[in-house]
Amino acid sequence: MQMKKIDGLIAAPFTPFDHDGELNLEIIPSYYQLLKRNGVTGAFICGSTGEGVSLTFEEKVLVLKAWTALTQSDPDFALMMFLGGTNIKECKELAKIAESAGADAISFTSPYYFKPANAGQLAKCCAEIAAAAPSIDFYYYHIPVLTGGNYAMYDLLQEVDDKIPNFKGIKYTHEDFMDFLTCMNFQQGKYNMLWGRDENMLSSLALGCTGAVGSTYNYAAPLYHELIKAYTEGDLKKANALQQKSIDMIRLLGKYGGIATGKAYMKLVEIDCGAFRLPIANMPADSFELFKKDVQALGFDDFKSK
Repeated sequence: MQMKKIDGLIAAPFTPFDHDGELNLEIIPSYYQLLKRNGVTGAFICGSTGEGVSLTFEEKVLVLKAWTALTQSDPDFALMMFLGGTNIKECKELAKIAESAGADAISFTSPYYFKPANAGQLAKCCAEIAAAAPSIDFYYYHIPVLTGGNYAMYDLLQEVDDKIPNFKGIKYTHEDFMDFLTCMNFQQGKYNMLWGRDENMLSSLALGCTGAVGSTYNYAAPLYHELIKAYTEGDLKKANALQQKSIDMIRLLGKYGGIATGKAYMKLVEIDCGAFRLPIANMPADSFELFKKDVQALGFDDFKSK
């Protein structure tokens, strides 16, 4: 079983759509090159940022194959495919396709309609899906703010340990640092813990985290490379200031309507991913110029991806 270490900055790409709301896969090669130029070491596709829950099964397959056509021969870039979290049978089918297409890892989150009763039941879901693609890594995606799956990940690791051979780790998008650190230390650091809150990266670095998945790495990767460098060199004052810059940038997402504002940021790095699908609200056209002024005031040109 060939496992690729997933580390560094992993972007969560936006799924590109055209003006009619259909897939615009022609953008993906340029998108991939943008990430590569800016030192991003992987992509977590079709997740929250990638609107995986708003894509049909067939569309997910098309997005997957557009990315794997570029990444399967790149040993320095890890491709993680988000499968979903509600339909276990569909997740298994997509896992098999991801494995055959050359993805490096698959990921699954808690079912959010019929929810597992406890971590043990969640582990059964993970086991069944992971077994469908045994030659690639499996990561659980912990994002309880969206799934309502408020399970301690320490409990999940206890349930899966030595029972799921390709269970590699957890994409941890939550603020429970006690649980996160306990998972990092579980079985002498056996599992790869990927941090999922861009605005709290500095805190994760203090715990020894070396890998992170986030949406803002699409368009502001240099900011985070500089933050990591400052922390590594012991310049905590500078690292603190850079994390605050990240927070200020992320606050504009809320000011201008939420997650869809990320695609407005992408336009500023010359990758037009179109709009988000319903039920997400997109930024009104007359707000874009105000948004650009706020972004300029942050000094975005100094730290944006290029």
